[in-house]
Amino acid sequence: MTVTAKLIRNAYEAALTMTAVLLSWGVALWLEGVVGLHTDVLVLAVALTLTLSSTQRTADTRRRLTALVLLPATAGASIFVGRLIVSHYAIGAAVYTAGMALAIWIRRFGPVATKAGTLLALPLVALLVVPGPALPAKAQSGLVTWGWSALVGAMACGVVWLVQGLGDRFGPRPWRTEPDPGQPPRRSRLHPRPSTRMALQMAAGIAAAFAVGRLLFDDHWPWVVLTAYVAASGNRGRTDVLRKGVERLAGATIGTLLAAGVASIGVTGDTAVALMFAVLAVALWLRPLNYAYWAAGMTCSLSLLFGYFGQDALQLLPTRLEGIAVGAVLSVVSAWWLLPVPRARRQPVLGTTSPVS
Repeated sequence: MTVTAKLIRNAYEAALTMTAVLLSWGVALWLEGVVGLHTDVLVLAVALTLTLSSTQRTADTRRRLTALVLLPATAGASIFVGRLIVSHYAIGAAVYTAGMALAIWIRRFGPVATKAGTLLALPLVALLVVPGPALPAKAQSGLVTWGWSALVGAMACGVVWLVQGLGDRFGPRPWRTEPDPGQPPRRSRLHPRPSTRMALQMAAGIAAAFAVGRLLFDDHWPWVVLTAYVAASGNRGRTDVLRKGVERLAGATIGTLLAAGVASIGVTGDTAVALMFAVLAVALWLRPLNYAYWAAGMTCSLSLLFGYFGQDALQLLPTRLEGIAVGAVLSVVSAWWLLPVPRARRQPVLGTTSPVS
């Protein structure tokens, strides 16, 4: 496929995803005004819709019904995990780490379990994106409750299915294909199994990120944890983890500098939000070409978001980059030295990357 054809394909898929994201944001905005919820309900809706769009693109009816059950339940449960982290950091971090490791470990039971694990991980990843402990104190009151969070999860499912269904009905069919869910993965002779090794590596990286993040970066620990997750997700071996760590750091540096530049010229409020969505659209479009584009876009968008809530992107630039670098190093260390998966025995079905990463 030529670069031009790939860009056209990517543009169509990005347009579908952003349509779903904007529709979900609009519904959440209406819900916020009617019920009197906090602004973080908007971010939760966007984060879940953005990540769900990729996993549901070619899903059959059974997988969609599974998502409709699992996503709202885990979205609600993730709120309790977030509250636990705020009130009892060590216990909450342990629960979060165990949940992430479980989402990877259950991949040993086949493709269906792999998809379920992805759904379990989505709200936990969104928890690092949704404004919470990382925001200024004045923005932390009235955070979304577990019940509304579950409703937002169900709403995200419905919006994604609606937009993708209309896109398939009136536009071209999806270009991306996935393995037949009915085909079991090739059984590995490696002991412990690749899924177990990757789960342990993820747990070690995230646990270390929680500890180091709190010790060195205080309330900005989510930057360290999110990077540790991103670099280790879809682990296809030592080189893959190292490459993603470097690409995330490079992309994050560019994204943060862009956000700082925007802040320096006085772009704030609704204009900053509109610019955030524009950056997300471009990042989605270019993501399949190189992961660094996605890292840059996501980091820039998050910087704009936190700037909307009062954080100074320029002042926090060194801290943010240090946190991202530390998270990448922790993830690389765990992948290289803790039960590394030999190159010859990788199992791609176990290495599915979360769409948020």
